Amino acid sequence: MAKPFETVVILDFGAQYTQLIARRIRELDVYCEIYPFNTEIEKIRELNPKGIILSGGPSSVYEDGAPHCNPKILDLGVPVLGICYGLQLLSYFLGGKVEPSNRREYGAAQIKLLGESKLLAGLPPDFPVWMSHGDHVATAPPGFRVIAETDNALGAVENVEKGIYGLQFHPEVAHTPDGKKILGNFVKSICGCSGDWSAASFINVTVDRIREQIGSGRAVCGLSGGVDSSVAAALVARAIDDRLTCIFVDNGLLRKDEFEKVLRTFDDYGKLNVKGVAAGERFLSALQDVADPERKRKIIGHEFIEVFQEEAAKLGKVDFLVQGTLYPDVIESQSVKGPSSVIKSHHNVGGLPEKMKLQLVEPLRELFKDEVRAVGRELGLPDRLIDRQPFPGPGLAVRILGPIDHNKVKLLQDADDIVREEVERAGLYHKLWQAFAVLLPIHTVGVMGDQRTYEQVVAIRAVESLDGMTADWARLSFDVLESISRRVISEVRGINRVVYDISSKPPSTIEWE
Repeated sequence: MAKPFETVVILDFGAQYTQLIARRIRELDVYCEIYPFNTEIEKIRELNPKGIILSGGPSSVYEDGAPHCNPKILDLGVPVLGICYGLQLLSYFLGGKVEPSNRREYGAAQIKLLGESKLLAGLPPDFPVWMSHGDHVATAPPGFRVIAETDNALGAVENVEKGIYGLQFHPEVAHTPDGKKILGNFVKSICGCSGDWSAASFINVTVDRIREQIGSGRAVCGLSGGVDSSVAAALVARAIDDRLTCIFVDNGLLRKDEFEKVLRTFDDYGKLNVKGVAAGERFLSALQDVADPERKRKIIGHEFIEVFQEEAAKLGKVDFLVQGTLYPDVIESQSVKGPSSVIKSHHNVGGLPEKMKLQLVEPLRELFKDEVRAVGRELGLPDRLIDRQPFPGPGLAVRILGPIDHNKVKLLQDADDIVREEVERAGLYHKLWQAFAVLLPIHTVGVMGDQRTYEQVVAIRAVESLDGMTADWARLSFDVLESISRRVISEVRGINRVVYDISSKPPSTIEWE
């Protein structure tokens, strides 16, 4: 077994961006793991953490049923950092005073330092931060020094002797530009982490864990051709060699010519045993007359598992199913780490039938997309796989609003392919997180060749992002948008109008469904 990393433990109190804390810490080459707020103290002690971080959360510390961790974490002899709700909980435990804010703070704020401190060392006298709180610490606990404040609230506290620190703002989000430095001060200067985590070390540990999980068994991987499933498959193949078979299913909802292109790519790569299965009719039949997006996801997830089990049965005894589930899939689907809110289900993490006979192997479950790409490069996967834009697991089913049929799939595939071609021609493919077309369930009047038309509408979605958790709509040039619109309307018979989506995430999601 590979050497365990120096570890920072994050306790999740339900913040939607708890994983961003982990992401920032990993960017500092420090390994961290997220556990529910109510994890038993013995479990935390066994992890031998170098430090503990208490996340934010939507609750008030004094309300009935508010999530409280075991106060004995403060007796483990390791530094503790509370962020937003985490700071308020520390204050609640240690004799401070937490109150509802007269003026709640949501969004950008300016914070001022009140003297030198280890946590905020190297920062300017005042700097921008991101706030998101309805309560605040009115009085710091005895023995704590207030080290920063905004015009409206206490901003940060520390008790160096006890090794306990707190921030009212969120250092993990991009809107706090110096947040990574603050987290670096905590995990390196205060916790003493040397930074021994990297893509290479992740691979070593993960391969060992996969070997331990699968043992002498065999596995089948649901390969999609995207970076997630490809990296997951490469990791498992490194662990168990030819005892892995990859199954690439054409569910009838892939991008134009995707099935053939992906099979050719893996043939060229040559290190994975890939079997293609044409099952488009099966999926489209199951989706007939289904308009609700959640039902679409459940149906597609169910059919994927059924296909995997049927194909696995042809291989002999197979015990495990490998999936390229990432953390954004998990956090937006269910409350697995803490009481975070559910946004939508995902076929990788929801809707699996109880009769499923295969055990899941999800080696990327705690990673973001850019981390997965770094692992893929370390594994030697080709760039044309690593640099592919994300594609939803349910495929075009969640980009066709309303019921699905063969004609709508063909319309969207053709329109989407034009978007891809024009984005690539403009040199923007690798600069955008995603760029794609969405087929809307409405018809509009148009005029073509002096004749009235009544055809469908396509929306173009292009966003910029680092990890998919937040995203800003891309300011594509009018020339690029004009080329896309002109080509879609003239080349895709059945579409007579193109619109552009200028919504960011949040409040919108990247996908329309």
